[in-house]
Amino acid sequence: MDPIEEQRLRTIQREYLDFLDDGEDEGVYQDKLKMLIANDESRLIANINDLRRKNPRRTKALQENAFEELMCFQRALRELISATDAIYAKQFEEFFVGLEGSFGGFHLSPRTINSSYIGKIVCVEGIVNKCSLIRPKVIRSVHFCPTTKKFMERRYADMTSMEAFPTSSVYPTKDEDGNLLETEYGLSSYKDHQTFVIQEIPEKAPTGQLPRSIDVIADADLVDQCKPGDRVQVVGVYRCLPGKKGGFTNVSFKTGLIANNIRLMSKEMEPKVSINDLKKIRSFSRQRNMDVFETLARSIAPSIYGHEYIKRAILCMLLGGTEKVLANGTRLRGDINILLIGDPSVAKSQLLRYVLHTAPRAIPTTGRGSSGVGLTAAVTSDAETGDRRLEAGAMVLADRGIVCIDEFDKMSDIDRTAIHEVMEQGRVTIAKAGIHAQLNARCSVLAAANPVYGRYDQYKTPMENIGLQDSLLSRFDLIFVILDNCDMEHDNIIADHVLRMHRYRPANEADGEVLPFASEVDALTTENANDAEKDIEDDIQIYDKYDAVLHGPYYSKKTKFINLRFMKKYIHFAKALKPQLTKEAADIIVEEYTRLRNQDLSQSDNQARTQPITARALESMIRLATAHAKCRMSKTVDPEDSEVAIDLVQFAIFKKVLDKNKRKKDLQKKQANDDNDDEEEIENDKENDEADMDTETVPPPSTPKRRRQSSSTDIVPTEVGSATKRARRQGRKAVGQDDDTPVISQINISAERLDVFKTHLSTVIDRQPSATTQEIFDYMKQHDATFTEDEIRMALAKMQDENQIMLAGEIVIRI
Repeated sequence: MDPIEEQRLRTIQREYLDFLDDGEDEGVYQDKLKMLIANDESRLIANINDLRRKNPRRTKALQENAFEELMCFQRALRELISATDAIYAKQFEEFFVGLEGSFGGFHLSPRTINSSYIGKIVCVEGIVNKCSLIRPKVIRSVHFCPTTKKFMERRYADMTSMEAFPTSSVYPTKDEDGNLLETEYGLSSYKDHQTFVIQEIPEKAPTGQLPRSIDVIADADLVDQCKPGDRVQVVGVYRCLPGKKGGFTNVSFKTGLIANNIRLMSKEMEPKVSINDLKKIRSFSRQRNMDVFETLARSIAPSIYGHEYIKRAILCMLLGGTEKVLANGTRLRGDINILLIGDPSVAKSQLLRYVLHTAPRAIPTTGRGSSGVGLTAAVTSDAETGDRRLEAGAMVLADRGIVCIDEFDKMSDIDRTAIHEVMEQGRVTIAKAGIHAQLNARCSVLAAANPVYGRYDQYKTPMENIGLQDSLLSRFDLIFVILDNCDMEHDNIIADHVLRMHRYRPANEADGEVLPFASEVDALTTENANDAEKDIEDDIQIYDKYDAVLHGPYYSKKTKFINLRFMKKYIHFAKALKPQLTKEAADIIVEEYTRLRNQDLSQSDNQARTQPITARALESMIRLATAHAKCRMSKTVDPEDSEVAIDLVQFAIFKKVLDKNKRKKDLQKKQANDDNDDEEEIENDKENDEADMDTETVPPPSTPKRRRQSSSTDIVPTEVGSATKRARRQGRKAVGQDDDTPVISQINISAERLDVFKTHLSTVIDRQPSATTQEIFDYMKQHDATFTEDEIRMALAKMQDENQIMLAGEIVIRI
């Protein structure tokens, strides 16, 4: 080497030595050096901000000419360690300097890095997509010559090392005189070598473009620092890598990032919460004049009309339950899974899109665009080395987040089976191609699907319309069936709401301004890597101002809507709580679970339920009650939390919420003897006969008008109980009238009874296009004796008016 060049390198090395030897200053790196020796490590982490403050010239040179500067930096570290502990310095072949801190314009992503950064120190952040196996790489080989009884050694350096000039990779077999050499493997030195691929973070990728990737090379102590699905910040040198054939390449070079330091970003995307925000969160949760849960649920997706119960369920999913790992290794998941199934154009995909923008970590995917291994994990082969690699899927990438799967019904059965383990156990087990591994996939699943026939068939049961396996349905905590019913009043409300959404503009939007896709400010530093978003304003507002165009005339100006930024912080703060289940709340949940199980066994033919009632339903109610307790910032799960959870489960299964009094007495009614029911019916018959003798004409009972709710697009359940008994008595009273008056004209069947009859009729004429009225009468007597012949004829007449069937005398023809 030229003496002048050697003197220049020694000067650079001395400057770095002065930076590390800060005993007369604060002594930060002296303490780090002592910790490095105590922990038996070989890499010292230096903050580039400290170097910039003490020696700006060296900092600029380090970023521009990385290899030469890092080599001098590491030599200075070895010199300092040798002066501190000479024995420890001989234990390692190399000592490394890792960099952290603020890199400014050199803080890049796999999309923004280009050829102008080759040979420079950069910081690239992304998500680990593939990882290779760990292989040993030889640093120094020792050879023995039996003829001359001498040892010789050779050092190796390639384009991935920090040496200025790579050496030849030819393995020596003979010495200079042609004598054969024997390799002493025990005296040779090796270091670990691993390559992995980091991909652009999905939420930061431009809309409509494929995410880009970059290869990372990790050596020595940096191997096995991350696994597929981890979000990392990699500090390293961007360098061209030649091909395998003798170091010669064509004009197209392969590039890679030689890692210098790897920093794991937090699994939980934590928003920045200030002291002022904590005070507002506390005061908001303790308000007595409003229901915090209802206010937050109302503020979810205000641009979507209705679906109150679905919005409450989504809020519970964002909050989550409490995850527990028992002493024997059993894991009780706290993630809540929701399935939305229904007709097209009922805002299923819009709800998924809102969750993508609200949840701190959410991965979108579709049924047709996803396979089983694409959702879980795949084993791939490296084209160059032939090594097996483990590639993470969408659910592994969404660990501690939410996976939104649209068009869930378009997936094949084999692909849907692959996610069974993820939805319940929260992990992916791979045992193929010589690789056995377990990857964490602790994520919630929000799926949207269409019925089997494209639209919901009223004449088939919900289970037939859904068309999914019970083993998969039981893993969903809540399954909502949403229908697009024709109703003039509701259609006018929807049309008015959609038109208002097209006329809505944010208050701060200027004319002709391009709408931003991502307004978050990225932190160009490795410090505070957990801060996923930076608040520009110090003071955050709790409530949004009432907007007549956005919120519409259905809410008053006093109705409160929560600001989205405040909601994100509130959910993040509430999600960290772990409330305890009280005895009173547990008793209510157990009672409801027992009632549902008994109902499932006793009235399975007459119930229009959307999912099977298994032991997982009990855990679902516990998770929902825990999420409601978190929303109240409560340390315990109280009975009111259990009631809210039961209401959600009732609405999801039966599409209606039972009265609390009826719910409490339902078990007692089911345990009554059949003899008592028969005696009650006989007494009712006697009363009806007496009423027939006292009066000639009895006016028909008026059908109570159902209260219209915003969730009227949901299917109405068919439940038989005390309501059907009352309807039966009303039908008998209606029959007891003058013989000259037509019977059918005086009988009015309710909508709920009509739905029950439609379900039975679909069973009769399912396999044949027509049936006689006598066959229908016989079938109803066997399966539901509460229907009289007059009610059946009235129901058939109504169905004919709705063009659902055609009556030809005594023959009923399906249309």
